[in-house]
Amino acid sequence: MDVFLNIAEEKIRQAIRNGDLDYLPGKGKPLQLEDLSMVPPELRMSYKILKNAGMVPPEMELQKDILKIEDLIACCYDEEERKRLGEELTAKTLRFQQVMEKRKIKDSSAFRMYQDKVFRKLR
Repeated sequence: MDVFLNIAEEKIRQAIRNGDLDYLPGKGKPLQLEDLSMVPPELRMSYKILKNAGMVPPEMELQKDILKIEDLIACCYDEEERKRLGEELTAKTLRFQQVMEKRKIKDSSAFRMYQDKVFRKLR
């Protein structure tokens, strides 16, 4: 295995010397690290592949929508708009609960134990 490591390191050094890495997109910018702590380790790679392909589980999409609506409500000053957003929030929350019940995630002891922590972290 050390042979492959040495070959890879030599190729990287050669690319640096040749300037092949000078114009990479994002050079000099901080890395955008994702917090995948709530995803089991054995599922992280498949989760990243699906996410990069634009495939997000329905419950995660609903959670994202719920958080967005809550932010809009917090910033909204128009009472009619606030009421409409509240109704939309209720509908999304009910849909989220239905998805969770359908997947029977809600009944899992692990979900019950970490549900509040996960939702707080998402906010």
